Amino acid sequence: MIIVLFFLAIIVLFILMAVSLYNRLVRLRNNREQAFADVDVQLKQRHDLIPQLVDSVKGYMGHERGVLTQITEARSNAMKATTINEKIEAENKLSTALEGLKVSVEAYPDLKASQNFLDLQNEISDIENKIAAARRFFNSATKELNVATELFPSNMIATLFNFKREPMFELGNQRAEAEQPPKIQF
Repeated sequence: MIIVLFFLAIIVLFILMAVSLYNRLVRLRNNREQAFADVDVQLKQRHDLIPQLVDSVKGYMGHERGVLTQITEARSNAMKATTINEKIEAENKLSTALEGLKVSVEAYPDLKASQNFLDLQNEISDIENKIAAARRFFNSATKELNVATELFPSNMIATLFNFKREPMFELGNQRAEAEQPPKIQF
C-alpha cells in the first residue's frame, strides 16, 4: 500500500511539474506577444507619419520618385503583414527604405532647412527611438521564451505542445550600417 501511495505521489508531482512548466511557457509566449503589440503601436505611428514625410519631400525631390515609391511600397507591405514574423521582415525593409531617403535628402539643402521637414524628421527620429526601445523589450521577451523552449525539462513540454524557437526583431539590412563608427563632419 505504501509503495502504491509513493508511486501516486511521484506521478502527481510529475503532473504538477508539467503543468507548471506549461503555464510558464504560455506566460512567456503571451509576454512576447504583448511586447510585439507595444512595438506595433510604435510602428503604426511611424506608418502614419510616413505619408506626411513623403508629401513634404515630393516637391524637392521630383526626379527621385524611385526612393519615394520604394518607401510607399515598403509601408504598404508593412501594414499588410499579419504575423509577427511577416511584420518583422516588412519593417526591416521599411527601415532600409527610410535610410535611403535620409541619404537622398543630403543632396537638398533647401529641404533640410524647411521647418516642416525638420519637424517631421524630429518626429520620425523620436518614433524610431521608441521603436528601438520597444524592439529591445520584444527581443528580451523572445529570448526568455527561446531559452525556456530549449532548457531541460521545459523543452520536453515545449516540444509536446508545439512551442518553438521564435525569431528576434533584428536590424536586418541595417546591421552593417549600425556596426560602422559614426562619421562626424565639420
